[in-house]
Amino acid sequence: MTFNIFKILNAKKLTWILCILAITSLAGAGYEMNRIMQIQAFNAAILSAKSPRTDMQSFEAKFATAYWLAKNERYKESTLLFTHLMEHANKKQKEAIQHNLGTIFFRRGLAINGTNMKVGKETEYLLRQSKNMYQQAVRLDNTHWDARHNLDRLILLLPGTPTPGVGESDSPGLIMGNIPVGLP
Repeated sequence: MTFNIFKILNAKKLTWILCILAITSLAGAGYEMNRIMQIQAFNAAILSAKSPRTDMQSFEAKFATAYWLAKNERYKESTLLFTHLMEHANKKQKEAIQHNLGTIFFRRGLAINGTNMKVGKETEYLLRQSKNMYQQAVRLDNTHWDARHNLDRLILLLPGTPTPGVGESDSPGLIMGNIPVGLP
């Protein structure tokens, strides 16, 4: 008993199968063309700083919104949105989020400091937060030159970490302060 496909498929059945396949292919091509048009409209809306009509809950839309907020100096909202996005991001997206958070802290620190060359406590806190964000971004992607450049600039801006016990005076300071002088 041999199986012969030509006995099962005649010209009429083969024509119907090919017609169904052609209709399915056209429907798939139509869907893909519609999706391409949606993506182009989404990108155009993002570039013109407008709210997109499609994919409003996508990672990219939320990232673009957070970026726009940061560009317009609405740092708190932007920081909250970036932090929320961190939970759902892959490695490359996390690196971009860390870089943007570092930039937000950097800008806030510079805005508070103004033209004063002496770094105040709040400015120092913001710059240290920025340094931490840039370091995390560099850990995720060591080839990200913008994060590395900004980290280098931050290290130059931040005051050095003081060593306990070493000060401007000859007194031993905190480390040696409780040790009695002389023999017991």
